[in-house]
Amino acid sequence: MSTPPTMLDDTYDPGPRVDARALWAGGLATALVAALIALVGILICRWLFKIPILAPSHEGAWGDANTGYYVLVAAAIALVATGLMHLLLLATPAPTTFFAWIIGLATLAAVVFPFSTNAPLSQKAATAVVDLIIGVAIGSLISSVAARAVRRPRRRAYPPPGDRAYPPPAGRTYPPPADRTYPPPADRTQPLPPNRDYPPRQYPPSRTPGDDGY
Repeated sequence: MSTPPTMLDDTYDPGPRVDARALWAGGLATALVAALIALVGILICRWLFKIPILAPSHEGAWGDANTGYYVLVAAAIALVATGLMHLLLLATPAPTTFFAWIIGLATLAAVVFPFSTNAPLSQKAATAVVDLIIGVAIGSLISSVAARAVRRPRRRAYPPPGDRAYPPPAGRTYPPPADRTYPPPADRTQPLPPNRDYPPRQYPPSRTPGDDGY
């Protein structure tokens, strides 16, 4: 039979627990933020700086269907990043470190990719800046959400067997298990604790031969 941990036992550590509801709620909020960054970034580039990214300039400030695809892809990437963080929290010893490297490299690829196209340099640079902002936002927000979604249990304390004081009084520590002595269950010869007495027992009167046919 194993002995439960004592008040000062440091070996009881069930490990952190991931609050999936909080994590995915934060992931949905991050997806919304990423979509808005993509939409606002396209609007600023096309309307304010007159850089026609993702669509010809005659399509106006909002562009064409490519704008909607870009916004949806940004939101989908945020959800994929949330799932990746959830997996890393459950399976790896340093989830935030691995997540930072993965998101960092993915963002770098998204920033470099526009320069491999045949678009003008201004459009390449504008698209790369928007991609960079989206990647940084997704990485920072998901990391912050994951830090709050991990519940680390408080160290639980158990009173020693036979001691009803929990928690112990101030200035008192429980002795280690090896130093405790307890009377056997059937042994009533041990001295009673102070201010304590067994309840009196009621015994039937003595019977003599001949009573009630005995």
